[in-house]
Amino acid sequence: MKHEEILAWIKEDGPAKLEELWARADEVRRLRVGDAVHLRGLLEISNNCVRHCGYCGVSLNNPNLTRYRMTGQDIMACVRQAETLGYGTVVLQAGEDYGLTREFIAALVRDITSQTPLAVTLSLGERPEADLEAWREAGASRYLLRFETSDPDLYGRIHPSLPGRPSDRLALLARLRELGYETGSGVMIGIPGQTYESLARDIQLFGELDLDMIGVGPFIAHPHTPMGKSAWTAPPGEQVPATEDMTYKVLALSRLVCPEANIPATTALATLNRASGREQGLRRGANVIMPNLTPPQYRVLYDIYPSKACIHETAVECGDCLRQRIEALGRTVALGPGSRSRRQSGTEAEFGETPTP
Repeated sequence: MKHEEILAWIKEDGPAKLEELWARADEVRRLRVGDAVHLRGLLEISNNCVRHCGYCGVSLNNPNLTRYRMTGQDIMACVRQAETLGYGTVVLQAGEDYGLTREFIAALVRDITSQTPLAVTLSLGERPEADLEAWREAGASRYLLRFETSDPDLYGRIHPSLPGRPSDRLALLARLRELGYETGSGVMIGIPGQTYESLARDIQLFGELDLDMIGVGPFIAHPHTPMGKSAWTAPPGEQVPATEDMTYKVLALSRLVCPEANIPATTALATLNRASGREQGLRRGANVIMPNLTPPQYRVLYDIYPSKACIHETAVECGDCLRQRIEALGRTVALGPGSRSRRQSGTEAEFGETPTP
């Protein structure tokens, strides 16, 4: 899709026109990745972080947070629960925590891949290349690293680099692919200062990167972060709203620019609409849900934004609830790790023309 088309869609507010977009994204999802919904068990293994990101509640900026780091034994107990619950993948997520050493994560990945059929996805921040190589060699299949925004000025504002370590997530995503990882990335929607033009470029970039996984979610201000206290915004008429509908637009457009990607209906979306946010996401291009495996005593401390959905559920309660929601849509729960299906690339004409706003 051209930049002008994407820009027109993210500015479109007509209900009838948006129904066309939802229907097209759902059709492409059905044709390219099928009706099965993949369950990726999310395990938030540490809320320690060396970064000063302006938006994140677990950053070093937040002195009010009780920090934790799960033990290998505790992590493996949750992984075995994921296997029992029938998930195909476990996602190990944390802040950029160097207490999670190269050796510790490599050993953990080897244990998971040798003792269970689960695929391992890592989301551990901007780690050194030697760490990423070791974890890939140990058996990790995927790596998630959101670039947050393609606007370099806005990125610098929300994500300060560490001294002597310039942050270049696009280069790191390219290196992850060279190492053999399936690569996932994404953006926040409605960051203070984010314009419609920059968001349209973000969506274009998904296609240029040919991402295997795309995660998009609304900006939700955390009161103990600089951005939670700031009133800074884009010029009048240019600020992207951090709304449920805008999130659906970006999700649907992500499906159209990356037809074969695995795209979750995120917890942040469910936080905006607890009744049916995930379901609406699944109807508008998503094919993945990430039930939370984190023990509740740690889950409440992984405080990246406030009032997260499902914060007090056990892993079993979360998994049972999501299965019921998926089946109520007439969709099925997928089996196995659910790697990206790389079919022969097709033109838009093969799958019907993209609707124009």
